Amino acid sequence: MARIDMKAQFYCAQNVEEPRRARDRAGDMGQAMTVSKIFAAVSGIAILVGAAWSVSGSNAQATSKTQAAPPTEEAAIAPAQQPKPQAKPTSVAPAPQAPQVQLSTPVARGPVTHLPIPRYVSLKGGKGNARRGPSLSHRIDWVFTHPGMPLRVTAEFGHWRRVEDSEGQGGWIHYTLLSGVRHVIVTQDMVDLHARPDEKAEVTAKAQIGAIARLGACNHDWCEIEGGGADGWLPKADLWGVDPDETRD
Repeated sequence: MARIDMKAQFYCAQNVEEPRRARDRAGDMGQAMTVSKIFAAVSGIAILVGAAWSVSGSNAQATSKTQAAPPTEEAAIAPAQQPKPQAKPTSVAPAPQAPQVQLSTPVARGPVTHLPIPRYVSLKGGKGNARRGPSLSHRIDWVFTHPGMPLRVTAEFGHWRRVEDSEGQGGWIHYTLLSGVRHVIVTQDMVDLHARPDEKAEVTAKAQIGAIARLGACNHDWCEIEGGGADGWLPKADLWGVDPDETRD
């Protein structure tokens, strides 16, 4: 019996030790659970603090974006700023102008004779046929019958010259019928011929309109003519057969 009791005590002691170990394990587990709860709580607080910082940072960025946003329509219709007055340009004195140089117009010249075109000539004989073209096969349009009649050459082709009279009549005439001796026609009736190129000079003769005379010297305003046994000076404007700016010795 004693052995049985000893075993029973042993088993009892063993049974008593098991609950104690169980309690110790339960206590250790409780402590472990408490520590894990504390860590969990601390982690939750850290998450809340991070969330709060994140929210505040977002609000700050939103505020900065709101401040940097473009102006609204109300701001666009605000009165415009007055422009700053611009400085007046300083006056610059004009540069001195260079003296004007008058260039003479180049003189056109005939392709055959290389003489100026137009130029004045005269009829050599008592008759000259003016044709429609520069050849004998062309019809005759005009006939000049006054010896020494002044004519103006306007074109050249081979042995032919196109000429016209004071009335613009003419045509092509052979060069052998023309002379280089200058003559003019008086265009005013009963013009006074003076001894000198001066209106107050002595009157030596009078010339009728249409009179043909040989041309002598000319200055800018007067020309000397000779014909019918008389000679004298008369204004250049009363003659045909000389250019207004032509001078002769």
